[in-house]
Amino acid sequence: MIPDGNRVGAPAPGSAAPFLLLLQVNARSMARKALSLREKSRLWVTVIGIFLVGYAVMAYGLFFQGLRFLSRFPGLGGLLVERMLFLLFACLFALLLLSNLVISYSNFFRNRESDFLLPLPVSPGTIFRWKFLESVVLASWAFLFLIAPLLLAYGHVQRVDWQFYPMVGGLVVLFILLPAVAGSWFALLLARHLDRRLFQIVLVGGIALLVGFVVWRTRPTEVTEEMLLENRVLVVIDRLLDNTRVVQFPLLPSYWLSSAVQHWVEGAFRGAIFYGAVLLSHTLFFGLIAVTRFGSVLYEATSCVRGRGSLLGGWSRLRQRLGARPGPRGSVASSSLLERWVGLVPGLPGDIGAILVKDIRVFWRDTTQWGQTLMLFGLLTVYLLNLRHFTRQSDSAFWVSLTGFLNLGACSLNLATITTRFVFPQFSLEGRRVWLMGLAPLGLARVVWWKFVTASVLTGFLTLGLTLLSCRMLHLEAGRTAFFAAAIVGMTLVLNALSVGLGTLYPNFAETNPGKIVSGFGGTFCLVLSFVYILGSVLLLALGSPWGWHGEEALAGRAVASGLGFVLASLLTGGIPLQLALRRAATMEL
Repeated sequence: MIPDGNRVGAPAPGSAAPFLLLLQVNARSMARKALSLREKSRLWVTVIGIFLVGYAVMAYGLFFQGLRFLSRFPGLGGLLVERMLFLLFACLFALLLLSNLVISYSNFFRNRESDFLLPLPVSPGTIFRWKFLESVVLASWAFLFLIAPLLLAYGHVQRVDWQFYPMVGGLVVLFILLPAVAGSWFALLLARHLDRRLFQIVLVGGIALLVGFVVWRTRPTEVTEEMLLENRVLVVIDRLLDNTRVVQFPLLPSYWLSSAVQHWVEGAFRGAIFYGAVLLSHTLFFGLIAVTRFGSVLYEATSCVRGRGSLLGGWSRLRQRLGARPGPRGSVASSSLLERWVGLVPGLPGDIGAILVKDIRVFWRDTTQWGQTLMLFGLLTVYLLNLRHFTRQSDSAFWVSLTGFLNLGACSLNLATITTRFVFPQFSLEGRRVWLMGLAPLGLARVVWWKFVTASVLTGFLTLGLTLLSCRMLHLEAGRTAFFAAAIVGMTLVLNALSVGLGTLYPNFAETNPGKIVSGFGGTFCLVLSFVYILGSVLLLALGSPWGWHGEEALAGRAVASGLGFVLASLLTGGIPLQLALRRAATMEL
């Protein structure tokens, strides 16, 4: 272990000058980028502003109406709001932990700035503190944006004084630092020991135990005869909410934050100050450990990552055992196992297959890409595990239709997340060597078209399988299942066409980070259009539902008009960007 600050030419361990210099330089860079937006991207600023303001207003209105509706029930409403608050902050803590883990790993070990700073006479502790601050901002800004309307609505419903809002703001800032410290520590631990067999076994076993515990705790509660005979409503509700008791564990940081907020609302200021002090003390303790001791661990972990041939270790040997033919000097020849599998796809041209192999390898080598994919699949697993609680337990046609279309909206929003995050940056990731494909016989237009086809096939299998499985878990009949399956197939084609089209029209060949490519104007515009299209499509299909909403037979004219409107909106949303992208690729000057 190399102590922090003992490298040749490094500043003293207690010197804050390098950190302040990094902070000043990046602050000036961000300020200049913000000023340049007024001249170069006014449309982008307008779209983002409308989207942010619209979301804030809509979210505040929904939270306010929901909390006011629950508060109308004497006694019961307070219990439900209290338990929902505990559950919300516990789930957000888990999501922040995963987000900080992925972003911290990318910032520490897959970042050009980190590669530039490490050889300089700057202590590893300073580098860690700067990258840690950057990771906290990147991982937590969305959390703050999502939670602000809820806390404002909660304070409005409870009619608190103005002091409540700055108090909650300070506690939320302290709260987000704890998962940031834990996420950065897990990222360093993962990079330092990932190639060790014992660590891999412990990691897989721990994940399996965690998943099993979540499945066991979220099992449905059976309504017993004793509960049916119970006259006390609060006792029955408390037993039905027994699975949520885990979020009220006193050692959870989410418990401290939720308890402080509720004690302040109830006027128990001493209790609120106590839980706020508990949160503050833990944040200061673990934060001090992170900023003073994690620098040397970062230096060692970086050395391990740079010296490791593959992230999972031994991948080349595994490929050779599975049938890859070694080329000269022990390298893997062109007929690798991946290329063999891609070659088995019927009707796939050889040149397009080579591009597909290249995209898969680039995706696999980017830890951030497949790390976020695992996080997304984890959220999908949680969604499917909880979907069984919405099975059809009554004969109400209204609730059957409502849950069906809400499930369609959830599946399509998941599809929009995948296409925007992973499909949109594909053309930009070709980089400054895109001219090679432009001068090749296949041409850029053909590359764009096949990127759309392959992305549609890959995402189509995922979303169609998710839709069919969720419809089965909701016990929907075959007609409704076929209806939702056809709708999600059409939306898959449209959202992939939109992502590929806008990704080609608004490329960023200078950037190699897919996350930063998506954060530009094209990615933001794609995300907003995807959400607008999904909202409009679900509403159109719901208004013209062939099964009606209250058991009556739907009007044939309304159903036909709804279907035609959905088809027309799909053609306009996906067809126009894809057609413009093909023309742009065919005439692009390289």
